[in-house]
Amino acid sequence: MSTKAVFHQTLATLTGQIAGQPLDAALAGWLNQNHGPGSDVYERLKDACTVGVREGWLCEREGGGIRYGRVFKPEDALHRFSVDVVDMQDLAGPHHTHPNGEIDLIMPLTQGATFDGHPAGWCVYPPGSAHHPTVAQGRALVLYLLPEGQIHFTR
Repeated sequence: MSTKAVFHQTLATLTGQIAGQPLDAALAGWLNQNHGPGSDVYERLKDACTVGVREGWLCEREGGGIRYGRVFKPEDALHRFSVDVVDMQDLAGPHHTHPNGEIDLIMPLTQGATFDGHPAGWCVYPPGSAHHPTVAQGRALVLYLLPEGQIHFTR
């Protein structure tokens, strides 16, 4: 099975566990407890992302110093989440809002790198939230799960 197929299968299992849950601090806590750094799911996703960037099927676009790309559009197999991955180093990305919320998996490539002040692991933004996604203290890959793929960039 290809790395991309394993990646999709791992995400389908994960999204099946969280589908229908409120996007809030309790979900972030559950994700970090059950699928945080060192867990099988975290390590499989980080390995797949690292391989995907190296092979060119992840983060195939670049703009403003950020490598990015939507890997999977919302689909029933992924419980209507889209999947995006960004590769950032010491910068803030474009401001955007999350109409339905956003679930982020932070995978530092530089020890100690953070995403919006969060270390390796998961953070969850509730519906209607907004931010300038910021990686500090090095380089990190960040996987975004967006319900129905909804994201609105501020002009």
